[in-house]
Amino acid sequence: MLIVKPALSRKEINDFVMLPFQLYKGQEAWVPPLISDFRKYIMGKNNALHQAGENERVIAYLDGKPAGRLLVGINDELNEYKGFRDGYIALYECMEQDEVSRKLLSYAEDFLRKRGVNKIKGPLSLPGGDDYRGFIIDNFEDPTLIMNTYNKEYYNKQFLDYGFRKYYDCYAYKAFFSDEHKERLDKLIPYVKKRYKYTVEPLDLKQIDREIADVKEVINKAMPEEWDDFMPPTDEEIQIIKDQLIPFADPDFVYIARDENRKPIGFDIALPDYNQVLKKLGGRLFPFGIFKFLYYKRKIDRLRIFTLFVVPEYRKKGVTAAIYYEGLKRGLERGYKFVEGSTIWEYNKPMLNDVLGFSDEPYKTYRIYYKDLL
Repeated sequence: MLIVKPALSRKEINDFVMLPFQLYKGQEAWVPPLISDFRKYIMGKNNALHQAGENERVIAYLDGKPAGRLLVGINDELNEYKGFRDGYIALYECMEQDEVSRKLLSYAEDFLRKRGVNKIKGPLSLPGGDDYRGFIIDNFEDPTLIMNTYNKEYYNKQFLDYGFRKYYDCYAYKAFFSDEHKERLDKLIPYVKKRYKYTVEPLDLKQIDREIADVKEVINKAMPEEWDDFMPPTDEEIQIIKDQLIPFADPDFVYIARDENRKPIGFDIALPDYNQVLKKLGGRLFPFGIFKFLYYKRKIDRLRIFTLFVVPEYRKKGVTAAIYYEGLKRGLERGYKFVEGSTIWEYNKPMLNDVLGFSDEPYKTYRIYYKDLL
């Protein structure tokens, strides 16, 4: 018997959290999240989930056992800003059973239809997030980096079979830390910084409120209006970024560029790949995982760049390269092997053009789907 229902009880929420541990058992590229943190995440305790709009965690049981899950919701803030009436699906997981997939997606569609939604998109990040976006369609072997998604190959077919179509692809690029790459930039970067009169400085954790305010200023100036899936962050979302960044931020890899008057003109947010540590913990930090965390943290040798913005008047003036150059120098000093830039939407042409100066073709593609409900 197949049952699809809201995940409300303690058991249902636990089943929602633990289903991937069952589905991906033995798959090397999947990385288990910290169970306690993920539980808070789906309850909206460390993100903008509930502030953005109505949502529901959904769990499927087949013959009494967890068989699928998703989170369905409406981002009212984004809809109002863009003039849309869209809904989203996030955190989809499902066994290879068409009936379970159809019932799950049908439940999400009914939830959104009853609330007057015109279109479903997904899988997307939870509102305000930059994680777990899209389904991989082409590379299921390479390691999954921090806060990125991994999925079963058949998920794409399940969405297509239900009537979803491609919305957009998002790309991941890989660039290796090499002395040769650094040497090519050693003369160029000081030249462009001097010519265009800007500096690139590491994040100052002692002045974090000022730094975060500067990040918000850059985003407000740099984010194109035509990006349908984004809006400048609210004050609440900026606070969430701050709260999430401080415990894990490494100033060696987070930079703010400033003009000659000390006004912010660009920034990046990058994190060491803590998935290399999480892989060793099995989802639990206590009682003994904390010792593994501290030990394996010193062995991290990969980096993920989540976000990089430059204000329009400083594009094509080497700011992106200058930020990348600083991280490259620190990565080489610390023995890092490569950096992943992800996930870059296919309509983000400026960033796609910039990244091709440091990497070849994307090495992973994440696909986002949509379904019209009209």
